[in-house]
Amino acid sequence: MIDITLAACMAFGFALGILSGLTPGLHLNNFAAMLLATSPQLLAMGLSPFQMACIILSASISQTFFDAIPAIFLGAPDSETALTVLPGQRLMLEGRAIEAVRLSALGSAGSVLFALLLIIPLSWIVANYYDYLTKYVGILLLGIALMMIRSESGPWIEGRGSWVHYKYKGLAGLLFITAGLLGIFAFDHEQLLSSPLGLEPQVLLPLLSGIFGASSLLLSLSTETEIPKQKESEIKLSSSSLAKAIFSGGLGGSVVAWIPGVSPSVAAITARLGGTPGPEEFLVSIAGVNTANALFSLVALYVIDKPRSGAAAAIQELMTLDRSILAQMIIVVVIVAAASYLACIGAAPLAGRAISQLNYKRLCLGVMLFLVAMTYAFTGVFGLFIFFLSTVIGLIAPIAGIHRTHAMGVLMLPLIIRYI
Repeated sequence: MIDITLAACMAFGFALGILSGLTPGLHLNNFAAMLLATSPQLLAMGLSPFQMACIILSASISQTFFDAIPAIFLGAPDSETALTVLPGQRLMLEGRAIEAVRLSALGSAGSVLFALLLIIPLSWIVANYYDYLTKYVGILLLGIALMMIRSESGPWIEGRGSWVHYKYKGLAGLLFITAGLLGIFAFDHEQLLSSPLGLEPQVLLPLLSGIFGASSLLLSLSTETEIPKQKESEIKLSSSSLAKAIFSGGLGGSVVAWIPGVSPSVAAITARLGGTPGPEEFLVSIAGVNTANALFSLVALYVIDKPRSGAAAAIQELMTLDRSILAQMIIVVVIVAAASYLACIGAAPLAGRAISQLNYKRLCLGVMLFLVAMTYAFTGVFGLFIFFLSTVIGLIAPIAGIHRTHAMGVLMLPLIIRYI
């Protein structure tokens, strides 16, 4: 027999995830905090802790599908989709934004199926070797950073010398350290952030919105770019490349969910280390990381009793997981992921038609003003200062001719120092 109340809770959470995904700066953590604050009243109305937890879980899954849309169409990232801006906007300017959204949705849906296969083996490994694994987090992140820098060779220019790639590796290292120092400064002074509207300050908002959002918008404003008509193009990615991208994203998201303090964006970077994937493959990987991470944050809560996301922390406040409840929640994840996939690919053409009718420069200016207003609303004057610094650092990569992913040092270097 179908539980009508549970189905309604899943639908409500699904809608909250769409709202938080489509609205830059509005994160699921805001809704989770409100649900927790009103939990006594909701429990008095007859909702069970499990049903309330399913609202939060459903929202956490659907958000990972829909937050790619503002990142691709508007260049407005959050902490999970910061890297989506780069390949997403590239495809949008080629008239392939609808395809980009569908690639992202494929990555998210595929990662759920792949992550299901990893639940038992990864849970066993972590349950037996968790303390040993966390002991070497800093060394692992340092190794990833060095591999990122080593893989940088700059733009290909005919007739350039054989030693010139070392210049670009040096620039990549300089960008990584500079961004990292900004990250250390921002996290050390996080207490200076203060929302004039009484909202919860988020230090990642000015950091990542500046590096990956505002800097791209400034470059777009300096060119005569126009938004081409967004076509209903077929996905050009081969089956083998698609499978490889889903594998790397699903694996990265499944693994990073166990590691304290490590953002899914850091796991997404590893997708570049095995080669130089195109924007299509990278979009699939990033989406897969985010959705698999949302699922495994729940699994990590059961296995090691430690929340690795805002949603997992809220669920922990509501109830204690056991094997039966975890199994039921995994079924909820699969159902919501299927619904999110269908809704996301259906929304892509609507967003494509809307974006094609806009003046690109005015759009960039509007989004830039929105990012500034959002940064001030959530983080105040000090947040605007961080936003300005991060925007300047975000301009280094395109001017120097290197990958902007090296600016992820803003998150990685503070973690490396913390764990080594």
